Amino acid sequence: MSLFQPKVDRIAEVSISALAYLGDAVYELHVRLHHLEPPQKSHTYHQLVVSRVRAESQAKQLDYLDLTSAELDLVKRGRNAAGSASRRIAPDVYQKATGFEALIGYLYLTNSNRLDQILAQIDSEIRS
Repeated sequence: MSLFQPKVDRIAEVSISALAYLGDAVYELHVRLHHLEPPQKSHTYHQLVVSRVRAESQAKQLDYLDLTSAELDLVKRGRNAAGSASRRIAPDVYQKATGFEALIGYLYLTNSNRLDQILAQIDSEIRS
């Protein structure tokens, strides 16, 4: 399986929690790439990335997205599959963030063009 052209033969057999796990990594990589320039100190990179990939930020970003009904269903499945959150995060925020991650993971595996659109929506909202 290639990082840039993933292939999963039976996407319906991939668990929603596995999609969220993958989506978390894909989204963090996107954010890291976004903050490569201008050059920063390592600590500054870390702070910039953490501010966007933390659960609270992901949950808020989900509110800005224009999703299809199928995508909304996937987000709901992700929310419902969320395990227990740490004490510092409200359960509803953690569930929303897990739904966001599941969506990103699913789109990474199935529809890279739509994933690009979603990430562009997020980047646009953050800049404004």
